[in-house]
Amino acid sequence: MLHAERLTIAVGTRTLCRELDLAVAPGELWAVLGCNGSGKTTLLHALAGLAPARAGRVSVAGKPLADYSRRSLRRTLGVLLQREDQEFWGSLADYVMLGRYPHARSLFGWDASDEEAAARAIFEFDLEPLAAQSYGTLSGGERQRARLAQLWAQNPQFMLLDEPLQHLDLRHQLQTLERVRAATRETGKAVMLVLHDLAFASRCDRVLMLYGDGRHAAGAAADLLQPERLEDLYGCRVRAFGSGPDAHFLPVI
Repeated sequence: MLHAERLTIAVGTRTLCRELDLAVAPGELWAVLGCNGSGKTTLLHALAGLAPARAGRVSVAGKPLADYSRRSLRRTLGVLLQREDQEFWGSLADYVMLGRYPHARSLFGWDASDEEAAARAIFEFDLEPLAAQSYGTLSGGERQRARLAQLWAQNPQFMLLDEPLQHLDLRHQLQTLERVRAATRETGKAVMLVLHDLAFASRCDRVLMLYGDGRHAAGAAADLLQPERLEDLYGCRVRAFGSGPDAHFLPVI
């Protein structure tokens, strides 16, 4: 269980989310929704131990984040950042292999299990033809798939993905969502996705809404993905089409 207790996050004097109690269980797929600046990225950073919360506690498997070493935590919890400012000098395959660092058994290189995990991740994200190409020459969408492959090679139990579908074309958006669903259903991983496309949110199990003023709402996707709730969240009129996993929502002009 990834568990947040009375978690409060803030930027400066602005409280984005106040006293959030959240339990993310193995096998669950969560969508995190909210307007720009509502605290979605800040929340993921707090849950991943990358930035301190204003108040509250985060634990993984009953153990506070502070009690983990950085390397042992990354064997359990992985995060896909929205931005990656530093360039990488090596190939796409080298970049994906970095995901194996928390599992490395030697300081002198990777073993066969590391190479197998990286190769499998490269295959799953349709990157085999690009494996030897310099990471710096990849397009935005290719880089995004490489970043996802690196996280899959890391193979943590809990995944926090900040806008994982950005830069991806329609086919690779669908493939990525299928990979995420398979990770929760077949291997029992727990995944949280920051999303802006509500068509993909409707395929998640549970939803967390952040209003940016301290308020939040969490529950089953079928309960929260309703026009009146989305209108309150986004501040515009919303019309629903379809239902269940096939539901999608459009703003009313």
